[in-house]
Amino acid sequence: MSWRLSGDGQRKLIEAGTHRRWSAGQVLIRESDASDHVVLLVSGRVKVSVTAPTGRQVMMAIRGPGDLLGEVSAIDGGERSATVTALTDVHGVSLTGAEFHRFMLDAPSVTVELLKMVVGRLRESTRRRLENGAYDVPARTARLLVEYARDYGEPVPDGLTVKLRQSELAEAAGASREAVAKALKVFRDAGAVRTNRCSFDVLEIDLLDRFAEGIA
Repeated sequence: MSWRLSGDGQRKLIEAGTHRRWSAGQVLIRESDASDHVVLLVSGRVKVSVTAPTGRQVMMAIRGPGDLLGEVSAIDGGERSATVTALTDVHGVSLTGAEFHRFMLDAPSVTVELLKMVVGRLRESTRRRLENGAYDVPARTARLLVEYARDYGEPVPDGLTVKLRQSELAEAAGASREAVAKALKVFRDAGAVRTNRCSFDVLEIDLLDRFAEGIA
């Protein structure tokens, strides 16, 4: 589930911030940096990743239009906890930490929305950790594809396309690329997905949902 600001909350943030653009592959926020700006995504998709103890980058989430990035460090002044990288060309609105603090004081109704969003993401993180322990790799992979398709999928004639590499999907599923490739073959043979070089087409989301629950 994606936790986004309402249309009114987005409008107020857009009015308060500075418009910026990033190309696919550019970093918006870097893990461990001391920066405190926030970014409201207007268009495009980004991935949120963290560095594992082994030094490998692990993708934790995808964010899209209406999502806010960097709010935790802006609020508590701590280092960045994750890296945010553009998956596509991105248009966003940026506010410095000081501007964001003023905005929260001046717009208390939006501040309540922000708190709900932060709590929602904490719940999402907890749920994801539980799922990684409770479901096998095919079910976890299917659950992620369903979630990403519903939240960020772009319509194609026969379904929804999710712009994501297989390696990134494997990171998010907490599994090896080989294990995820086996799961994708099962989904593909069943007609639930189509795999492309840097994306997945979800063709039968209800069928993929059954794979996610282990009943297909």
